[in-house]
Amino acid sequence: MAWARRILRVNLTKGTCTHEPLNMDWAKRYLGQRGLATKYLTEEIDPKVDPLAPENKLIMATGPLTGTCASTAGRYSVITKGALTGAIACSNSGGFFGNEMKNAGLDMIIFEGRAKAPVYLFIDNDDCRLLDASGYWGTSVWDTEEGIKEAHGDAQIRVASIGVAGEKGVKFACVVNDMHRAAGRSGVGTVMGSKNLKAVAIRGTKGVSVDDMPTFLKAVTAGKKVLAENAVTGQGLPAYGTQVLMNVINETGALPTRNHRDIQFEGASKISAEAMAEPRESDGKPNLIRNAACFGCTIACGRISSVDRTHYTVVDRPQYQKASGGLEYEAAWALGAATGVDDLDALTFANFICNEQGIDPISFGATVGAAMEMFEDGIITTKDTGGIEVKFGSARALTDLAELCGRGEGFGAEIGLGSKLLCEKYGKPELSMSVKGQEFPAYDGRGIQGMGLTYATSNRGACHLRSYTVASEILGIPEKTDPLVTDGKAGLVKAFQDATAAVDSAGICVFTTFAWTLEDIAPQIDAACEGDWSVEALLATGERIWNLERQFNLAAGFTGKDDNLPPRLMKDAAKTGPAKGLTSGLDKMLPEYYQLRGWSKDGVPTNETVSRLGL
Repeated sequence: MAWARRILRVNLTKGTCTHEPLNMDWAKRYLGQRGLATKYLTEEIDPKVDPLAPENKLIMATGPLTGTCASTAGRYSVITKGALTGAIACSNSGGFFGNEMKNAGLDMIIFEGRAKAPVYLFIDNDDCRLLDASGYWGTSVWDTEEGIKEAHGDAQIRVASIGVAGEKGVKFACVVNDMHRAAGRSGVGTVMGSKNLKAVAIRGTKGVSVDDMPTFLKAVTAGKKVLAENAVTGQGLPAYGTQVLMNVINETGALPTRNHRDIQFEGASKISAEAMAEPRESDGKPNLIRNAACFGCTIACGRISSVDRTHYTVVDRPQYQKASGGLEYEAAWALGAATGVDDLDALTFANFICNEQGIDPISFGATVGAAMEMFEDGIITTKDTGGIEVKFGSARALTDLAELCGRGEGFGAEIGLGSKLLCEKYGKPELSMSVKGQEFPAYDGRGIQGMGLTYATSNRGACHLRSYTVASEILGIPEKTDPLVTDGKAGLVKAFQDATAAVDSAGICVFTTFAWTLEDIAPQIDAACEGDWSVEALLATGERIWNLERQFNLAAGFTGKDDNLPPRLMKDAAKTGPAKGLTSGLDKMLPEYYQLRGWSKDGVPTNETVSRLGL
């Protein structure tokens, strides 16, 4: 039970939609969502395929808990070979789309081929059709979602779509659902655009069953109680959202600033959660309107914000004068500290554009930061940027580039390459703060040593959500470790990676793990699904998924040499804060990590590891 036991295969080239049974042998080994879809992808495509070729496939997948009454059980993921990285890509999103997909009786939708003209997939339970999307091509996510709902006369339809950025080939385009929730990283929206697939619209009313309902309800109730009583999930995240971290990480001395030149930002307090809640001088209203929750979520960490209507960014722009998805920590960092901009309204406006046009604010902001450094060093000039003064701290440059990037125009199209390709183009590859082509999130690997190893080894490129050692190193969850030392970090990273792979595959939000351990999660999965889903079984599943992703990347051409960090983190010591004088200790942590993983010194899973995991 819990699995719908059915997938929908959509051949865009032929224009066909076909239901087929889920491979339950794989489901019992990879659980669902991230793990199970990765298994399908690795079996069905050549890892060396061009991400934008018709032969690449794109999979939308739910987990077994998606659509149930478990807290945060509204997740779905988009899995493909990433346009930004060329590595395995799995981007996880909340909102309400995943629940609707599961209630339509689907564990997965597999898209293959390329449509001759723009289309969108419409699903009403068992009725699945490809419809003409030419009227939506060239429009934003916001207009597309509203237009599809109006066309079908049903406001309850849930829509996941791409903006103009995905159509134009911006390398870090997202798939956005419910207006401002996103499968945000690695360019999954770019792959969707390459297939001439504008949107997926779903109405599902079938319901979701579980294996042992009384036991499941008991486990779910106990889990919700743990979340409610925890200081982070019961108080901090509902009140301040992920933005609660801005001042914390800055004071820790691990807030990457101005393209990682510094690790503390003097303007952090101006763009923090506290600043979002304070009344503006101009109109007496706060940036933050309220918090928001995804389907089934008892945490409600989402933000709904507005921009000062007198601010230069929104004058004569009526679509931005209404409240929408507000800043979360990673976006606020990338648009703010990474670029040296401390104008909260400018950051919020840029974030609105990222939502509206479907671009990853982390990669966008980090790439702008790299461009700003090249501009200030004279590597690029206004001749390259179309007259824009791309200087650190320039709110005008940030917002102008957000609009241009969202439309794939001018120097915005250059930003849309991502920092790796942009910096390589201008002969400064070392200025790209990325791993495997994906830009760093909001933690510096000198001030939080475990995050350096996390970035270097992440299968989808630099990522905090694959192994959030910040929980342990800064917040003391599940136990406090020293962020400035390398000892024990290899084991910590591996443990987080394996556990997170299991959580991502279940259909619940990783934020629950601020309070939950697998001891809280396993009983919920075990009661929902047939078979043994003990803590030990979940850890084995997570390790199997991690190694499967690694195998894909190795077959795609990546090697152990790609488990690295930019020279800046390895050679340039932190200038201020508790980490002053430190560089990343990756060279000490990586060999131990390989050993714990059961990999060779070159980062290849040994025959013994492959056999043990049944790969």
